[in-house]
Amino acid sequence: MKTSWRTASLVATAASVLALTTACGQDNATAPASAAQNVGATAAAGDYGNPGAGTATGAGNGYGADGNKTSASPAAVAPAGKLTVAANPDLGNVLTDGSGLTLYRFDKDTANPPKSNCAGDCATTWPPVPADDATAGAGIDKALLGEVTRADGTKQLTIGGWPAYRYAKDVNAGDVNGQGVGGKWFALAPNGKKATLSDLPGLSVRKDPKLGDIVVDKNGMTVYRFMKDQAWPKSVSNCTGSCLEKWPAVGPVDADDTKGVKKKGLMPFTRPDGVKQMTVNCWPIYTFSGDKAPGDTNGQGVGGTWYAVSPDGKPVGAPGE
Repeated sequence: MKTSWRTASLVATAASVLALTTACGQDNATAPASAAQNVGATAAAGDYGNPGAGTATGAGNGYGADGNKTSASPAAVAPAGKLTVAANPDLGNVLTDGSGLTLYRFDKDTANPPKSNCAGDCATTWPPVPADDATAGAGIDKALLGEVTRADGTKQLTIGGWPAYRYAKDVNAGDVNGQGVGGKWFALAPNGKKATLSDLPGLSVRKDPKLGDIVVDKNGMTVYRFMKDQAWPKSVSNCTGSCLEKWPAVGPVDADDTKGVKKKGLMPFTRPDGVKQMTVNCWPIYTFSGDKAPGDTNGQGVGGTWYAVSPDGKPVGAPGE
């Protein structure tokens, strides 16, 4: 389990807030830390019939199925393809296959050594993902991809040692109906752990292969600066109206809910419309609607005015920087 970075003392936090206020001359209140997301709430002992919120089935075969021994769908043998990372509003970064279907892990399996304990009816409801053609897309460490030989001799994909599955009740790309089923099935994060928003702080730093160290939000999405904005003597956003539809403003983030980002000038300010927006070194920050998954940097250099943000708030790759 990761060690939390939210351990600063109250005295340090107060001093930090005072310093930030002096730096930007803006609001002296940071957003309250959000409550921990209760991802994958467990079911009562023996209750494996709830395949997700808003869905109800009978106890079935004990793995979230409806009890009908139907043949596996085509997705059961579909190749994994190029794995991708999708941003889910409730779970954060979620691993998906080449078709955008969510991949899951099973608590009764083991990762060291890798072993699958899902067979028979279980494997019909939770089709094992073949290892044959799986490749790592953006934001996925290919070294974490492996395989395990199942009892029937087939090769199943593993992520960080954990056997990977699809869920028969996920029909469309982005579905996460298997999350929390029976308290034992969970969407996979790109590192093989259980997907959860707590995997990333509100703001953190990611090393991009082309841009170097850049700031990302809690979903791993790239954060940008607008060169027409202002930081001194106070933070001012010049992105309004339709601009905000393409470049959504990043909401307030508690200073303690960050990692690797310069603390000075790290604070929210109030926009003219009354909405609070986060800043890095007093510069307003945004995400880009054209970025569809963590690791995307499609907003970099757009119009010669939009650039990814470095940990100290500078625009990465901007002329003169």
